Amino acid sequence: MNHGERRRAGTHYDARMDSPDTSFLRTLCSLRWLATAGQASAILVATGLLGLDLPQLPLWSGVCVLALFNLYVQLRVHDSDPAPVTAFGHILVDVTVLTWMVGWSGGIANPFGSLFLILIALAALALPLRWTHAVAAACVAGYAVSAIFGLPLHGGYFDSMSLHLWGAAANFLLSSVVVLVFSTRLAAALRERENQLALLRERFVRNEGIVALATHAASVAHELNTPLATMTLLADDIAEQYADDPAMQEDMDTLRGLLVQCRERVLALAAPAEGARSRARVSIGNVLEQWRLVRPTVHLRRNADAPLQLALDPGVGHLLQVLLNNAADAGEQTGHGQVDLDIRIRDDHLYGEVRDYGPGFKANDAAHAALPGTLFNSGKSGGMGVGLALSHATIERLHGELWMRPAEGRGTRVGFRLPLVTMEANP
Repeated sequence: MNHGERRRAGTHYDARMDSPDTSFLRTLCSLRWLATAGQASAILVATGLLGLDLPQLPLWSGVCVLALFNLYVQLRVHDSDPAPVTAFGHILVDVTVLTWMVGWSGGIANPFGSLFLILIALAALALPLRWTHAVAAACVAGYAVSAIFGLPLHGGYFDSMSLHLWGAAANFLLSSVVVLVFSTRLAAALRERENQLALLRERFVRNEGIVALATHAASVAHELNTPLATMTLLADDIAEQYADDPAMQEDMDTLRGLLVQCRERVLALAAPAEGARSRARVSIGNVLEQWRLVRPTVHLRRNADAPLQLALDPGVGHLLQVLLNNAADAGEQTGHGQVDLDIRIRDDHLYGEVRDYGPGFKANDAAHAALPGTLFNSGKSGGMGVGLALSHATIERLHGELWMRPAEGRGTRVGFRLPLVTMEANP
């Protein structure tokens, strides 16, 4: 099954999202490798092509220290989500090395001293205000130290003004590359974060509605319990009166079965919240039998090797009934009262797919291919928009996936995937 089609329903969210600080440290690692390569190239060009008399040991030591530190950071950046103080410490290492390099290569006369501004800009875009102020203070201190204690440049094939102008041009190009790389990655990270926040807000609103709906359902369940009990007694009395009528007896048996099912659902709704986890699990076979009782006019065709004895979370049973009911409703629109169910276990996952013979949708019609994931947003004219929203919540709680695809010929195929380990851990 296509991964993009699984994602279309938007029901599976990865909880291991990168934090902003971790993304910032990765960006710093990339820029630090660029700075290391630039510093090494600058030393070679200054000593070889420009003929400057630079202290080789201090400068190459600075390059090696920066490279080793960056290698260490790159190996450790995935271990945890760092705090802003950690990101500040990393920038402080960059400030220290830059101060060292600028101080040994001309001090205030070195045009690359303006790279301190790049570090301040990076901090301002990614760190809280007080840590940005700390980075700015460190950069000012580093620039002052390199200016006061910096060694002047000696030798060279060009005068000092020409060296400064060419250095300023090179510094501008390098700064442009750094700002472009960082800004592009930061903008992409911010867009991804906005998308994630929008999905989380949608889930929060839907879950709030589900909680309110559950509270109302519990109160209504208490009110319906007595009328249902009375209806059951009346059904028994009517059955006794028509004991000699086989057709009436068959209808009364169906009616009693429906009333029993209604009472069981009402009692489950009225159960206290703390007892929700102790609800009995239901088998696939039991779910299908209950559905056949509710929709006797619809023919259900399933695969022969379906795991009918597999015990399910009650929410999964509800999910399966919602999909079957939706498929039956879609088929009845076109006069085709049949629903196909394919459910099987593969690779420690439960895969299920329900196919209807309704009007369906075209493969390129994205507007009709979306599964409603919010409360009271139904794709049916007479629907309440509750079933699929609860199904989405169940799928997310069990870390599964829900998708929808067009069926061959006509109709729609709606499927789900649920890990069996998660289902067993959520009784």
